Amino acid sequence: MEGRLANMWRLTVNERKFVETALQSELRVDGRGLYDYRKLTIRFGKEYGSSEVQLGHTHVMGFVTAQLVQPYKDRPNEGSLSIFTEFSPMADPSFEPGRPGESAVELGRIIDRGLRESRAVDTESLCVLAGKKVWSVRIDLHILDNGGNLVDAANIAALAALMTFRRPDCTVGGENSQEVTIHSLEEREPLPLIIHHLPIAFTFGFFNKGNIVVMDPTYIEEEVMCGRMTVTLNANGDICAIQKPGEEGVNQSVILHCLRLASSRAAATTKIIRDEVEAYNREKSLQKVKRHPTLAKPEVSGPIVVVKEGHKKVSDEEEAAELSREHVERLNLSSVEVKSSKEQEAASNFKGGPSNWDPYTEAMDVDSLKASLASKGESVTKSTIKKKTNDSGNVQKEVTGDLEMKDTAEATKHKTGELTLKDAVKPKKKRKNKSN
Repeated sequence: MEGRLANMWRLTVNERKFVETALQSELRVDGRGLYDYRKLTIRFGKEYGSSEVQLGHTHVMGFVTAQLVQPYKDRPNEGSLSIFTEFSPMADPSFEPGRPGESAVELGRIIDRGLRESRAVDTESLCVLAGKKVWSVRIDLHILDNGGNLVDAANIAALAALMTFRRPDCTVGGENSQEVTIHSLEEREPLPLIIHHLPIAFTFGFFNKGNIVVMDPTYIEEEVMCGRMTVTLNANGDICAIQKPGEEGVNQSVILHCLRLASSRAAATTKIIRDEVEAYNREKSLQKVKRHPTLAKPEVSGPIVVVKEGHKKVSDEEEAAELSREHVERLNLSSVEVKSSKEQEAASNFKGGPSNWDPYTEAMDVDSLKASLASKGESVTKSTIKKKTNDSGNVQKEVTGDLEMKDTAEATKHKTGELTLKDAVKPKKKRKNKSN
């Protein structure tokens, strides 16, 4: 006991008078008003059911776990909820490791009374097998830094951890339906707890024989105040629990005033907790583990080879040859598709109409054609050319006359005595007679 008192940090007389004089002028050491709340920050861990709350300089971490146990005999259809606190010596020199002290026991009882007696957590939903197996939920609260008002910070840490906790899913089967099977997170989605409302604790400090009331006292103010009171209520204004330690008496009007202040603050704190939990659940849903990975079909870009029992496996060389052959065929198909696409593109880009060029009139010289035919013994009559206008307005030239050619092949044959192709082919009658 003497060692503990030696480690405790105490204020001097001048510091105590300074704090009391400032409060009489409605001023606080940290610059806040009498009923102002410190900045609240909530963070969550990677695992389900872990939270970290920082209220000013007060730092508390909460962690929730669950296991299957036998229920109590008087309540065979309900699970259990228990709270354990751990005060680290790093948080405060007055905290000793090992057995919890009076402050640790008191902190656990205040939070436990606000959660269990208000029936905030549905314990009947934790029953798996009536009278044999129920879920036992355990909340561990670790004090990392004591900056004052540990009750409020620990209560918010417990609520945040409970809202993000997921218990494993389990089924009942076997003979006479007495065997319980717990499924892992990869097999089935874990289930959240059923929480009806959020009982939030607010602590008030009393100074000058209860005439001055402050909300959310700091570590320095806790050393000076003569008494305190913790009120636990939800956003609807329902009072869940009231705890008033200390020997200092408080008037009824002061208690009602504290209840009104806590009721006005409960809705804002509840909204902060729910918003942070929703953001965490949204982020967690994007990082969910894929269920049943063995049932998913693999995506294969190349050919799929199915090997049955009793058949030889394809060797590496044959697979490489098949892949190369398929690759060449894909390249050929792609080149043909590119060529056809280019032709379609060229056809679509062509702009113009039908050509007016006539090879029989423009490219040929009529006089030279006559001279060449006359040298071969063919006579050509003069053809007349006239212009014709089509329906689309294009001027086209049309040959009105025909080139009259006189075939002189037979005449030259008789004169020269040469045989033609007609003479080489025998008539049908002669061929029939010869065959007969």
